[in-house]
Amino acid sequence: MNLYHCAFDLNHDAKAVAFAAAVEAWMRHLQENDVIVSWRLCRRKLGFGAPAARDFLLEVEVLDLAQLDRAFRFTGTGDEVVERLYTTVHQMVGPVETTLYRPFPDPERAERMALI
Repeated sequence: MNLYHCAFDLNHDAKAVAFAAAVEAWMRHLQENDVIVSWRLCRRKLGFGAPAARDFLLEVEVLDLAQLDRAFRFTGTGDEVVERLYTTVHQMVGPVETTLYRPFPDPERAERMALI
């Protein structure tokens, strides 16, 4: 499994509840098309966090980098439904920082560590 994290703030005119509904529709569509495994949207609680911390975190789980690549390609297909769902989410998002995580130690790393 790989975890694609998107930390972001909403645009000033975006409403959080409407955004959450748009993300739900978009992520559900990605799941239904087997380009992601699961997802979770979180919001910073009580403003707690580092000064540079973003307000929202979207965590998207994919099996491997090939599935993540399929998700990116799926987003760019030009399909009418994809365009509508993606644009609805994207237009509400302000500054974004993305990170890709993996479980650690992963099987490949554990095998190398065993050879040392």
